[in-house]
Amino acid sequence: MIHGKQQSIDVDHRLGRALEFHQAGNLASAQLLYGQILADQPRQFEALHLLGLVRYQQGRHGEAHALISAANRVDPTSVEVLSNLGIVLQELGRNEEAVAAYDRALALDPRHVEALNNRGTALRALNRPAAAAMSFDRAIAISPDYADAHHNRAGLMFDIGRHEEAVASYDTAIALRGGHVESHRGRGRALAALRKYDAALASLNRAVALRPEDMGSRFERGVVLAGLGRHQEALGEYDKILAKVPDHAAALTNRGIALQQLGRLDEAEASYCRAIALDPDDHKACDNRGLLLQRLKRFEEALALHDHALALRPDDIDALHHRGKALQGLQCHLEAIACYESALAIAPGNFRLLTDRGAAFNEIRMYPEALASLDKAIAIAPEHAEAHYHRGNVLKRTGRLAEALQSYDKALLIGTPLPYAFGDYADCAATICDWTRTAQIQAELERRIAAKKAVIPPRALLAYNTTPAQQLACARTYAEFRFAGTAPVHRAVHNHCKMRIAYLSADFGAHATSYLIANLFERHDRSRFEITGISYSADDGSETRARVVAALDTFRDVRDLGDREVARLMTELEIDIAVDLDGYTSDARPGILSHRPAPIQVNYLGHPGTMGADFIDYIVADAVVVPLGEERHYAEKVVRLPDCYQVNDSRRPISERAPTRQEAGLPEHGFVFASFNASRKITAAVFDAWMRLLTAVEGSVLWLLHDNAWAEDNLKRVAAARGIDPARLVFAARTEQPDHLARHRLADLFLDTLPYNGRATCSDALWAGLPVLTCRGDTFAGRVAASLLQSVGLPELVTSSLADYAALALWLAQDPDLLGEIRKRLAENRLGCPLFDTDLSRRHIEIAYTAMWQLWQRGESPRSFKVEPGHDPEGAREAAAFPREAAA
Repeated sequence: MIHGKQQSIDVDHRLGRALEFHQAGNLASAQLLYGQILADQPRQFEALHLLGLVRYQQGRHGEAHALISAANRVDPTSVEVLSNLGIVLQELGRNEEAVAAYDRALALDPRHVEALNNRGTALRALNRPAAAAMSFDRAIAISPDYADAHHNRAGLMFDIGRHEEAVASYDTAIALRGGHVESHRGRGRALAALRKYDAALASLNRAVALRPEDMGSRFERGVVLAGLGRHQEALGEYDKILAKVPDHAAALTNRGIALQQLGRLDEAEASYCRAIALDPDDHKACDNRGLLLQRLKRFEEALALHDHALALRPDDIDALHHRGKALQGLQCHLEAIACYESALAIAPGNFRLLTDRGAAFNEIRMYPEALASLDKAIAIAPEHAEAHYHRGNVLKRTGRLAEALQSYDKALLIGTPLPYAFGDYADCAATICDWTRTAQIQAELERRIAAKKAVIPPRALLAYNTTPAQQLACARTYAEFRFAGTAPVHRAVHNHCKMRIAYLSADFGAHATSYLIANLFERHDRSRFEITGISYSADDGSETRARVVAALDTFRDVRDLGDREVARLMTELEIDIAVDLDGYTSDARPGILSHRPAPIQVNYLGHPGTMGADFIDYIVADAVVVPLGEERHYAEKVVRLPDCYQVNDSRRPISERAPTRQEAGLPEHGFVFASFNASRKITAAVFDAWMRLLTAVEGSVLWLLHDNAWAEDNLKRVAAARGIDPARLVFAARTEQPDHLARHRLADLFLDTLPYNGRATCSDALWAGLPVLTCRGDTFAGRVAASLLQSVGLPELVTSSLADYAALALWLAQDPDLLGEIRKRLAENRLGCPLFDTDLSRRHIEIAYTAMWQLWQRGESPRSFKVEPGHDPEGAREAAAFPREAAA
């Protein structure tokens, strides 16, 4: 038997040996000796404590806790045991108990800096930042050179968004311990949060140099490279991580972001899908895949992903924001606004949310709310170009055009790439006849179209001097940007006794489109066709709206449905041919047809040019607006009608009483040149020709439509500069259509515009008996009036240059007999010519539809063809029934 003294010497010896092994890192030998001691003396304090530390180092934290707790029971006054007990409790996630242990240690030794530092980390884990900061600060006050405390304080400052302080604390930690990888990495993260990406990259480069195998530093380096726009290099970092750790879900998610930025969308989606498969609860991967699907126009799938991300993290600002964007993509603007409101309740100063909320309000015509939201965004972030752009859109819609132009100016000056801004700026400048700006825009257009640097709405381009090739390039860029990747809806093939035609428009009401086409709807051959109207505008209560609705077999108001929902509705209606009457005009919704709801889709009447979209099969034209050989400038196949492509209504009423000249604001005597085309169609070159006419024709006036106050002021100012009394420019207020037609009788000659002709305005004049003078242009939009005049039997009023145009206008103004002869011929031709023979136009259009349908039934691709007067086109026969096909 060993006596007490000898036993004590033996324990001390074994304890010393065990400690040597422990300090040398030989944990197995140390563990053996500590165990032997405890076998003899189960309450041996040092052995309990030190074996607990071995178990902690081995990652066996439960056993470590039991042993160190036993040591604490042996000696409750040991500060080191209490401090180490706190560390083990933290590893077990028992942070409240850890804080209690540190507090007991600090009660014994208030200057124990390790306990203060570790207490701070436990409080940080408990999300008690103020208490954590006090603990770190006490440790630093006692030991200013304590690097761990500076490092941990920096991490806390980062957590609570005090990034400048985080950088300062990391700087101190690095000055004390320069080779500490985690401090360099943390400093890089904090600098990145401050958007100081170059400095952040320098810190992370240092971290990677110190420990190349540290995947955390490489990950943060990838994040910073992405922030610098160096997505290819960021991708390289993520690929290095995944080569070592193939299941690194966060790296897969960020790799998807980099690939998405590089335009490698399929690879990006695959990367997101792998990340989600590894971790279905990775809300960031779900949210980012949703963003990718939005880019691919797969908004419904995107919405489901954002919803899943929000189910995982309901207060995630980004996911709420992105969900709102998906809803806007589905035209669910009210729901999108509700989503933005939820996000703004959490982050009221988020200017991007405010901007998108303003854009959504604009879409549903809540203009005061839209402006308030956008103004707040700009107050917070004056250089946020997108907010200025959307503000311009709201102001433009509400008729505040000069202010809109200023907002567009600001958006463009900031320099942030905004795809649509230049086109909307160009359109606004043309609308107010700001020819200083339009001249600058004209010089810039060709470069931007060629470089694809702007997604210019094709409608805006028509008012500028462009070629058919440029218009096609512009339309293709626009269509690709807006609709690339749009998924088609499922469409079954059906057997119908009658062909089902759907006309789509935002203009079923008191609008030029309806004035032209209402009688066509009434006259369609109901033995062969069923006619549906798809309307996405509010009921304006007009007689024309009521007439259109009554003329259709089926009328659907789809204002509150998204594009894909409307497309699905059309498949349920089993539409055979869908005719887009708007193209890219105001309030148009070509996105509906981008989902391919009908086997044949047609561009007709509303947009005088190509839509540049692969989902539009045909454009209805004639040999004047699209001469033979120019088919290459159209994405669609060209169908030429025998006469004018533009259908007209032979039932349009004209008021019996015309106003007097005095009532119309015109002089009692003098020649009246009229042009009721929209102000955006009036160019400097055309206006100069008009001013020369007023100079040459004494007492003459120019009668224009009052479009907007800024255009009127600009036109008067230019007239004065040309030596013309601005009073000789008379502006007609808008009025009811029959009254407007009647007042044409007060004018002597209608002057058309170039490069964008009047269309309905010119046919209005001709229907009212007023001769129209035009100059044939180089594009569809510049040849419409020539087609109208040829179809009404007055081809001599078509000139080929502005010089000839001005000369003929002057001749007609000075030769009343010649002009009287032309007026007489127009009156004689008016009711017998093809232009106003609605039933003739109806037959030709129906022949065209039949030919399109027969080609499709035979499985042939769309092709250009000409409708011969009174005959079916070659290769197509009218049919009474359309048998089921095997495939669409």
